[in-house]
Amino acid sequence: MIGVIAIGIAGGVIAGLLGVGGGVLFVPGLVLFLGLGQHQAEATSLLAIVPVAIVGTFRQDRYGNVRRKDAIVIGVLSLAGASAGVALANALSGAALRAAFAVLILIVAAQLVHTTLREGSAESSSSD
Repeated sequence: MIGVIAIGIAGGVIAGLLGVGGGVLFVPGLVLFLGLGQHQAEATSLLAIVPVAIVGTFRQDRYGNVRRKDAIVIGVLSLAGASAGVALANALSGAALRAAFAVLILIVAAQLVHTTLREGSAESSSSD
């Protein structure tokens, strides 16, 4: 139970701080610390993220940071995407799904590093 509590708190803090859905922490945490299979971890993460998203959105909305029209469009279109993704995930083996998740995390990390370095060089150029 302590592992579940730690995963929940860490995922919530990261989600609120960085706007990450928490799944990037929930899924590996559930696999590594609770021994869930990849399919179970991803399905559990999807349900666990609902309250995190609600609380995070409510808090961010109070600061005026939510673009409701964009959020509604993304949310509605994501329903079809989530259904297709679940079907595809269930067609893959646990190992293939785990590898795909790892590739996704690496792509996101590389993109974040690239963006940060680009913004950092732009800031240093403008201060010269």
